[in-house]
Amino acid sequence: MRALRVVGLHEDGKSIVCEDTERGEKFLLPADERLRAAARGDITRLGQIQIELESQMRPREIQARIRAGETVEQLAASAGIPEQRVERFAYPVLLERARTAELAQDAHPIREDGPDVRTLGEVVAYAFGVRGQDYSTARWDAWRGDGGKWVICLQWQTGRSDNRAHWSFSPGAHGGTVTALDDHAADLHDPEVGRSPRTLRPVTEEADDAQAMLDSAGDAEQDEGATVIEAPLPTQAEAESAPEAPADDVPQRRKTKKGHPVVPAWEDVLLGVRSQRG
Repeated sequence: MRALRVVGLHEDGKSIVCEDTERGEKFLLPADERLRAAARGDITRLGQIQIELESQMRPREIQARIRAGETVEQLAASAGIPEQRVERFAYPVLLERARTAELAQDAHPIREDGPDVRTLGEVVAYAFGVRGQDYSTARWDAWRGDGGKWVICLQWQTGRSDNRAHWSFSPGAHGGTVTALDDHAADLHDPEVGRSPRTLRPVTEEADDAQAMLDSAGDAEQDEGATVIEAPLPTQAEAESAPEAPADDVPQRRKTKKGHPVVPAWEDVLLGVRSQRG
């Protein structure tokens, strides 16, 4: 590398004239922002200028996109520049986003009857406990939405599903307020909604129903499965030799409690006597 010495300002007023001391050759060096930053030893400014020249993206635009929710990796890939050159401008904005997400956890969720007395962090921790999920694995983030308001995002995983809940954060007194922007956020406000308990019937009522079913089944079985047994008639000789029985001793069919007739025994028919059975 050859060394040059500054001769002076060119007649156009936009370049510096430099000369090779060994060969006497002269060179023009543009007196632009990079030269002035290099003369001051401002390395940070030199890095900013380099990013602007390579990506045609100003540092303010980089920070605006990071503040709107992009990551360093996403921005570097879309702009075609190294990540380390984006991190220089993204770092303070990332700190701002993390601080906002932390403040939002102390805000109070808005309900139909007004702000909740509990904070957003307490409400979400309770919801995770009710569902048996690990709250320590959840991740908070924040970014500026289209309307200029901060959007708070909570990310967590259930099985193989990645879930996200979003709130709109309004800083203010006593921590400010947050409003649910989707169903996941609303469900975290009321984790027990939709879980209607099963109606239980009294034990005595269940027992009465079971007994009634057994009684009706028994009656149907007797009505459908009962058979009629006919006693054999005596011969003429047996009938003539048999003594006559009084009128009040004629066998009568007695009925059971259920209304079914009792079949007379053989000796009742043969001898004409009243059976004492039953």
